[in-house]
Amino acid sequence: MAIDVPALRRHFPSLSSGIAFFDGPAGTQTPRPVADAIADTLAGPLSNRGTVSPSELNAENAVAGFRAAYADFLNVPSEGVVHGRSATQLTYDFSRHLAKSWREGDEIVVSRLDHDANVRPWIQVAERAGLTVRWIDIDPETTELDLDSVVLTERTRLVAVTAASNVLGTKPPIRRIADLVHDAGALLFVDGVHFAAHDPVDVPALGADFFVCSPYKFLGPHCGVLGASPDLLETVEPDKLMPSSDAVPERFEFGTLPYEILAGATAAVDFLAALDPGAGGSRRDRLTNSLNSLHDHEITLRTRLEEGLGDAVTVHCKAADRTPTVLMSLGGREREAQRHLAERKIVAPAGSFYAYEVFAALKLEDPALRVGLAPYTSAEDVERLLDGLSTFVR
Repeated sequence: MAIDVPALRRHFPSLSSGIAFFDGPAGTQTPRPVADAIADTLAGPLSNRGTVSPSELNAENAVAGFRAAYADFLNVPSEGVVHGRSATQLTYDFSRHLAKSWREGDEIVVSRLDHDANVRPWIQVAERAGLTVRWIDIDPETTELDLDSVVLTERTRLVAVTAASNVLGTKPPIRRIADLVHDAGALLFVDGVHFAAHDPVDVPALGADFFVCSPYKFLGPHCGVLGASPDLLETVEPDKLMPSSDAVPERFEFGTLPYEILAGATAAVDFLAALDPGAGGSRRDRLTNSLNSLHDHEITLRTRLEEGLGDAVTVHCKAADRTPTVLMSLGGREREAQRHLAERKIVAPAGSFYAYEVFAALKLEDPALRVGLAPYTSAEDVERLLDGLSTFVR
């Protein structure tokens, strides 16, 4: 299926502003059905969850709908879907939950390709628990993970790695890494925040024990989602309030859930699944069809973008398998370039984007300019961006 981009764009009120958005890795624009789902849920009637009044049932249905939608999105059981305020919060929570069973001298492995949200929580818990931290390095020539640098031992308890770099776009071979990790008897925690916005997700096929993503990166509201096997979650004991449920996944969700956000996140999944009106099958089937088509659309635009960049721009992304995200330097003038583009109603931010280890490992100057494509990015948007950059570097 070819994406009908003009039809898709009509669902996004913010695009009527005339702004071309290239900040997708930081969060996408919101389609009207997602905003409507949030507003309709808030308008109620709405109460805390229950099974008696219509307002209680509305809350209950929002939770059940969310779990079913992200079960389809991640290909995990609905009992394995955990809501969080953000992927960062979920990673911090699970680093503390899991560390309760670790002992001094145990080891964890983190990656220099990762957003700091999948690095610092593990390092900080290691410092508190007396764990050894090992690193997976980046090959600077390819911007791929150097898997020869992976050291796993009988004391390795967990490996944390990204499924796609939020600045380089590099997509490591997660299945291969998972096999190494599991052969060592350890767990694999995958940051899928950037990956899930551009590719279909199949958590069991990837071999991830825990997989986190953020719906606001793929047209939904601001929240985080963790997917895992319910059987694995049963082995994890969080600290919680005495009266709160001990059932999985509820025992990992603290306080009253934001029912309107859950409804919006569900609407985002339904919106993506409906991109091809003629597609049949289950919601999971339709999601896979849509996301594969979006992947092809975005890679076509990324190819045109990279071909159109001049010699005055240094592109840092070199991996063969990567997302439609381009990190570039412009001779120390990145902030000026950001402002130059903004004056032309083009949003392309400059910074290091929490990729602290990436910038340090590759000796990149902060800031760099990051251009990230989204489902609603058009060929015309790309040409506007290229024209804006050409007038800047001229």
